[in-house]
Amino acid sequence: MGPRSTGRAVGVVVLVLAALLGSAYALGRSLLPDQPRSRTGVTASVHDTEYADQSPGSGIPGDAPSGRAEAGQEPDARRATGNPDDGLFGTRVTTGSPEVALTFDDGPDPQYTPQVLEILRQFHVRATFCVVGENAQAHPDLIRAIAADGHTLCNHTWQHDVQLGQRSPATIRADLLRTNQAIHEAVPDAPIAWYRQPGGAWTYPVVSVAQELGMTSLHWNVDPVDWEAPGAAQIATQVTRGVGPGAIVLLHDAGGDRQGTVDALRQILPDLTSRFRLEALPVDGTT
Repeated sequence: MGPRSTGRAVGVVVLVLAALLGSAYALGRSLLPDQPRSRTGVTASVHDTEYADQSPGSGIPGDAPSGRAEAGQEPDARRATGNPDDGLFGTRVTTGSPEVALTFDDGPDPQYTPQVLEILRQFHVRATFCVVGENAQAHPDLIRAIAADGHTLCNHTWQHDVQLGQRSPATIRADLLRTNQAIHEAVPDAPIAWYRQPGGAWTYPVVSVAQELGMTSLHWNVDPVDWEAPGAAQIATQVTRGVGPGAIVLLHDAGGDRQGTVDALRQILPDLTSRFRLEALPVDGTT
């Protein structure tokens, strides 16, 4: 066999081997389960979890998101209380009474919180404000204004840490205590009996630490997704349609452009006050 024939034979062998290897790889890939992909299109770990600013819900009472268990946690660690008003790990998802509770997250904000307070004042409604520690520290005058109007104050972490529940109990405790301290620097005697986890990302450790510090964990069952700024009309429609007796409504007075929420409130309150009694959550953390 001449050099050219030998070269052709080698080339044929290489092509055959390449084809066989390609077929084997394709077969192997077909036997593997599909890998999840993140919103960016990059393959993600099966253990990855993406959080929105708040966990999604339908906005209908009784259909609240319940958060998720901490990785590796046993199912019985969910600590079902037997109370139909309780959510995951004993979080509160209704008022437990015919009264409706409006709650405002992420403030205080110098542009939007005063507008919210003024509208609530016009309709003689008291609400619950879940405040971020660094905002409370930056705007103690607004914390005093909230308390002076008879609204209930709620701890919402120092920097709106959605992942706080995944951290150590010591880190969680330090964060919640720092936030309470910022609130008390503005209103020393104000009760802080409620805690709300950013994103609704509840874990047993964060609920447990809040309870140790004398705070009841507060979820919701009506979410108009106002944090996405869909406009006043949509926010108002979602709230007025979704609210029923005992509803806890999630709204925002900070964390972005909240003018839509402010404007929606002017539409929401005439309807809700004609059908329900709206009240702040009790300062002793009970419902």
